[in-house]
Amino acid sequence: MSLLDIRRAGDPVLKEVSQPVQKIDKQLKKLLDDMADTMYKNDGVGLAAPQVGKLIRAVVIDCQDEVGLIELINPKITYREGKAVDTEGCLSVPDIFGEVERAAKVKVEFLNRRGKLQHLTAKGLLARCIQHECDHLEGQLFIDIAQSIHRGQDK
Repeated sequence: MSLLDIRRAGDPVLKEVSQPVQKIDKQLKKLLDDMADTMYKNDGVGLAAPQVGKLIRAVVIDCQDEVGLIELINPKITYREGKAVDTEGCLSVPDIFGEVERAAKVKVEFLNRRGKLQHLTAKGLLARCIQHECDHLEGQLFIDIAQSIHRGQDK
């Protein structure tokens, strides 16, 4: 497995809309593995394919909880409930944090690496991560929707 270069804010690829994955093959599975390794190495909790220069609808998330690593291929949020504001950061926007309003609970459907349709209901950090990573697939960064932004640990 390899570590991938993470694209930073200002890179035009991060503003593009990603295309659906057409075929789940060895190349895609290797990309998912490499994305997970890259996310862990950089102390992230999520990484979307556009962040490593691939304009496809693929995401990895690990909130370091009992759920563990989740791979979402062609994710689609099908339900949103409630509102929650919390601090977010992003591997593509290092050392910048912002207060972002998101749905408190979401339902998402996606394909797993075997091509099986999955459904997941999430709240809390996992719900926030799913929304944040799905935004990347639409060419949106959290700084585009943050209510406020600050550097590092400053508020």
